[in-house]
Amino acid sequence: MPKCHASIDVLLNALSEPARRAIVERLALGPASVSTLASVTPMSLPSVMQHLGVLEEAMLIRSEKIGRVRTVSLKPDALKELENWAAAQRTAWERKLDHLGDYLEEMDVSEEKTR
Repeated sequence: MPKCHASIDVLLNALSEPARRAIVERLALGPASVSTLASVTPMSLPSVMQHLGVLEEAMLIRSEKIGRVRTVSLKPDALKELENWAAAQRTAWERKLDHLGDYLEEMDVSEEKTR
């Protein structure tokens, strides 16, 4: 498996969990403390920490500790690779659908000629 697909797999796995998506959505509003993020989902602080670990491993977020507070923020270009992959898939499918449309048009024209 190509390396780029492995990182996409990690991203998709990280985003497959609703609680992690809720955390990412909250972080889209701006950086937040871990305790603030724990209030986004109905789970314990240790569970939130585990989810943050998955998001950090997927390189979607970064965290820093200032004093006694751990602040988490989104990485600006974290989803860029996934966006590029999705755009390439969309382009390939659009091309296939265009070919299908052309073929169906040809079939309609040839059917009209045979009538």
